[in-house]
Amino acid sequence: MKLAGRDAAAFVRKPDASRAAILIFGDDAMRVSDARMSVVSGLVGPQGEAEMRLARMASSDAAKDPAMVNDAIKAQGFFPGPRAVLVEGATDGHAQYLTATLADWRTGDATMVVTAGRLAAKSALRKLFEGDRNAVAIGIYDDPPGRDEIETMLKAAELPQIEAEAMAALLALARAIEPGDFRQTVEKLGLYMRGEVRHVTPADVAACAPASIEAEVDDMLAVVAEARRDQVGPLLRRLYAQGIQPVGICISATRHFRTLHAVASDPAGPSAGIGKLRPPVFGPRRDALQRQAGRWGTAKLEAALTLLLDTDLQLRSSDRAPQQALVERALIRICSLPSR
Repeated sequence: MKLAGRDAAAFVRKPDASRAAILIFGDDAMRVSDARMSVVSGLVGPQGEAEMRLARMASSDAAKDPAMVNDAIKAQGFFPGPRAVLVEGATDGHAQYLTATLADWRTGDATMVVTAGRLAAKSALRKLFEGDRNAVAIGIYDDPPGRDEIETMLKAAELPQIEAEAMAALLALARAIEPGDFRQTVEKLGLYMRGEVRHVTPADVAACAPASIEAEVDDMLAVVAEARRDQVGPLLRRLYAQGIQPVGICISATRHFRTLHAVASDPAGPSAGIGKLRPPVFGPRRDALQRQAGRWGTAKLEAALTLLLDTDLQLRSSDRAPQQALVERALIRICSLPSR
């Protein structure tokens, strides 16, 4: 039987122990691993492995001795309770012996949990599990976590109280980073809020979001947009030391000032324009963008964009121009525009 969407998510959270076998497959090894951990824990409980009610084996080992999986499924453990046999890294080449194992499964045997990487729709392994009424096949795809999945993570992290804007910030963050990194961010947020009685705010989400070089580039762009010209040089040198190229900084600056221009040029004003950005921005960054857009105005933002586009053209058209100096000069000149 094939499960997808909410049905698949619900099954991963609370697997049906009466099923003979469960296949979990997908491109993202971390997400497959997370789903596998949840399923196995739901089947045998937190003490299952310690009580030897979980047998692990690599698919390569099982392929050498096909009876190994069936013997593990039939074996009776010393401790009472449900049992599971985990076969990791299966491919279509393992479908034949798994077919025989599945056909020989009886009530009271251990549940077989199989993980795999990408499997095509015509995969023999998928057809085996999807075509058997007593088996389940779950595809884990690269889609970012949805609201239901995020709410489940928040509940597990003991974060039931969260502001609407903070939830929107988490949804935007889920689309921007890897699923494993997002899960770690939610766990970090749970630790960050431990002992607090207030709701989670967008500022809390920002404080726990992964730090990156992009964040330092954003800091430098904020310095330029707020006309703190004395800080431009030191920040640029730090970014260059980290391997950021002048062209990349110029592109980031152009993107930032285009965002400001979109906010400033909204007919209803910057407060309305900031709400129309996609992806949305929240917390302190939202306030900063709205303040910067209101300070600059469309005419000066257009002048800044013209200067950045000219600089980008110079960077790409000449091999002998001092690129770092060109970018620094352009950003310092932009710092002077608001005062004119």
